[in-house]
Amino acid sequence: MFTSLTGRAPRLSATTRLRRITAALAVVTAGLLAVAAAVPAASAAIIPVPDGPYGPAPAAPVPVITVGGMPGWQITVIALAAALAAAAAAVFLDRARASRRAATG
Repeated sequence: MFTSLTGRAPRLSATTRLRRITAALAVVTAGLLAVAAAVPAASAAIIPVPDGPYGPAPAAPVPVITVGGMPGWQITVIALAAALAAAAAAVFLDRARASRRAATG
């Protein structure tokens, strides 16, 4: 549909080039953040403690926390607000893209 008949690739405008560079940097940044988030979880391990001179060390009691935390309704409200914000952003970006296409085409 948009093939060039001269055999050369069309020159990109400065804004198109900047947009592509920005998108590439965003992808690289997201990849690095994903790796940085996964490394601590992947490197977590149980380090065995050698037995002392009097046998294995007794296990420490684990305290049970029964108060605090976030109620379920607050988690639901946060999730709904995030979904609505994402949907609004998607609609806004789609309309902006459609208006730009209509203006140039």
